[in-house]
Amino acid sequence: MHLLLPVACITLEVRVILKKGRFGKSLLTLHTERLILTYSAVKVTVPNMKDLLHQLRLRHAEAAANAYPSTDLVIAFSNNLINWMFPEHAGSVMADAELEHYATVLEGQLAALLQGVQHRLPVSATTISQQFMAQVPGIYSDLTKDAEAILQGDPAATCLYEVIRAYPGFYAIAAYRVAHALHNIKVPLLPRIITEHAHTRTGVDIHPAAVIGPYFCIDHGTGIVIGETTTIGAHVKLYQGVTLGALSIDKSMAKDKRHPTIEDHVVIYAAATILGGDTVIGHHSVIGGNVWLIKSVSAYSRIYYKADGTINVVENKVV
Repeated sequence: MHLLLPVACITLEVRVILKKGRFGKSLLTLHTERLILTYSAVKVTVPNMKDLLHQLRLRHAEAAANAYPSTDLVIAFSNNLINWMFPEHAGSVMADAELEHYATVLEGQLAALLQGVQHRLPVSATTISQQFMAQVPGIYSDLTKDAEAILQGDPAATCLYEVIRAYPGFYAIAAYRVAHALHNIKVPLLPRIITEHAHTRTGVDIHPAAVIGPYFCIDHGTGIVIGETTTIGAHVKLYQGVTLGALSIDKSMAKDKRHPTIEDHVVIYAAATILGGDTVIGHHSVIGGNVWLIKSVSAYSRIYYKADGTINVVENKVV
């Protein structure tokens, strides 16, 4: 079914008049000549109900043939794991006898989630679950360091309990580390579901494929974007609104290194934007707020805007 819809186009014609004003200054004035209203026909396809139902049947059949576990179950597994490692997060503790058993429960939950996508896994769902649980001690170790970095990096933080229980930055990092471990063992889609849920909850967007070292501190967090091929070293601190992104490239380059590398002990202040796969921020550098970078800077650099709006670059100053 097709409709021809009229679309209005408004054209305003003006006449420019240049004349002399007081003290010989030139004055530029605009005088409206006429308002022209024209119509053109735009062809819009509007499916009828029969066509729509046919398309929906095809879409639902394809979804049924390519089913993934529900988002709620995926997020429940991720949160259960985080709460098991850090009871402060949910304020719920387990007895000693339960802790070891719950590791088996978590492994079973993940295996059950993966059963429906077995044909997309490199090995069996059971093996994938075992491989994932083998990474959990490393996840826990990194997250304890991240929590400590947030505590030390934010003067307003009073204790680790507060960081783990209340800080959106900690939750965003925790979700990322769970998702990254799943990504590393070739689990499809679930890692992205986990990080996008954290994105919705915290405003922090971290791609599960990004590589992030320990002692990672996110302060405030809202609006942070960390792209797929980003590499971040140890002891890095990001403030709200930081973008570690890619320059606009062709889709065929999707597998290339498109996002920057941030070396150890770097601080990046609010709303800074760093783009490009060849861009490297050298260790112990400080990138000021609102700075836009598409080229590398050497170690110990200080990049910031001056009061007159120009960028000041101080490089290779060991402090």
